[in-house]
Amino acid sequence: MGHVHIVRDFPSPQEGFSRTVRIYTPDAYDTMPWHRFPVLYMHDGQNVFAHPESALFDTWCANLAMEQGIHHGHLEPWLIVAVDSGQGRLQEYSPWNDSHGRVKARGEAYARFLVEQLKPLVDRHYRTRHGAQWTGAMGSSLGGLMSLYLGHRYPQVFGRIGALSPTVMWSEGRLFAEWRAHHRSWTRIYLDAGAQEFIHADGLPLHYGQATRAFYEHLKGLGYADHEVSLTLEPGGEHHEKDWQRRLPVAMRWLLS
Repeated sequence: MGHVHIVRDFPSPQEGFSRTVRIYTPDAYDTMPWHRFPVLYMHDGQNVFAHPESALFDTWCANLAMEQGIHHGHLEPWLIVAVDSGQGRLQEYSPWNDSHGRVKARGEAYARFLVEQLKPLVDRHYRTRHGAQWTGAMGSSLGGLMSLYLGHRYPQVFGRIGALSPTVMWSEGRLFAEWRAHHRSWTRIYLDAGAQEFIHADGLPLHYGQATRAFYEHLKGLGYADHEVSLTLEPGGEHHEKDWQRRLPVAMRWLLS
């Protein structure tokens, strides 16, 4: 099952506070000391791993999904770096202010923490494989939006983007307006949601299935090919960790293979 190393009080000068970072190394990291490994960065780190110090309820069990994918020959070994969300999750995963004025965005500071602080330290201390083709970002809900934002804002850093039930309708769908062209760089983007997935968030109706399909069609319209972007709409899928856990092996196989 590999190892999960938890780093507490990891400084984020870009944000002005410290975070908890969880770093998973697969079994192959120890058995192949000559090898360099690609890295997947994930949000909501407390919900990512099957581990005694993860969240008390359902998690994504990403370490199990990775080891099983490796065992069955579907995946090569990846490191997974998972960053816990903080008290202001809505703010830190919001690239832009909420259009209703209820959320002041801090997403750009969080993105800069990943790019300027965390990733360079991971690359110095672990045997990582460099280049956007070997660096991914993945999350769900607003974490999915943040992953897409990272792929758009820093395509030279993050070439593989996994967005499960992404809140692409946030801030009146600003991501659609911001993502106006194909980046013309190496790209792989995985999108999914429940086909009829829908929630109310403080009275705001969020139609995840419809919006995710619309964003997929938006990217296709910009020239992204079938090998660059994928869409999965799961019948009956809901907005919950258990659903993202269930779809994660499929997401990893398409995104990371």
